Amino acid sequence: MKKRIIGFALSAVLFALCLSAEAQQAKKVPVIGTLHFDSPSSVELSFEAFRQGLRQLGYVVGQNILIEYRYAEGKGDRLPELAAELVRLKVDVIVVAGGGATRAAKQATSTIPIVVATAGDLVGSGLVASLAQPGGNITGSTNVDSDFSAKRLEIVKEAFPKLSRVAVLTWEGSPGDQDELKETRAAAQRLKVRIQSLEVTDPS
Repeated sequence: MKKRIIGFALSAVLFALCLSAEAQQAKKVPVIGTLHFDSPSSVELSFEAFRQGLRQLGYVVGQNILIEYRYAEGKGDRLPELAAELVRLKVDVIVVAGGGATRAAKQATSTIPIVVATAGDLVGSGLVASLAQPGGNITGSTNVDSDFSAKRLEIVKEAFPKLSRVAVLTWEGSPGDQDELKETRAAAQRLKVRIQSLEVTDPS
C-alpha cells in the first residue's frame, strides 16, 4: 500500500512539474516543496522512499531537482506559516500529507499544484469537489478510514463473540477520527456492542 501511495504521489508530482513549463524555463532546476505536520524523524523513511523513486526516474536531488522540506513538529498552527514560506519560495509543486497540511497549502495558493500523498476524507472536509473531478489545484490520494470502521468492528466481534464493550481512541484535532467514531457507533448498535470513546488532545 505504501509503495502504491508513493508511486501515485511521484506520478502526480512529475505531471505537475511537466505542466509548470514556464516555471521550469525560469529556473534551471525545478523545486518540490513538502509540508508535513510531524517531525523530520517520523517521516524520514517515507521521504527516503520518495527520493529513491525520483532517482529511479532520473531525478537526483541536488542535481536536476531540489526539495524544500517544511515540518510543523506536531504544531498544527504552524502549517499556514510554513505553507506561505513555500509559496514565497515559488516552488513548482507542493507535496503534503494529512488534512491539516492540505488545507494550509490550499489557503496559501490557488495556482501552485498541490499533491496529497495521503489524507483523510478530502471531499467531506471540503478540500476537493469530488474524487473524480477535484477541481482547483489539488490532486492526490485519500485514505477514507471511516469506510472500514464498521468492518473492523465486525471482525473483532467475530473473533470475540462475547465482546460487549470496545474502547475507541481518537485525536481531538482529526476530522477523520470523528468520522470513524461516528461509523463505529452506528455499527456498534447493530452488533450490540457498547463504544467507549477516549479522546486525546496531544499525539504524544
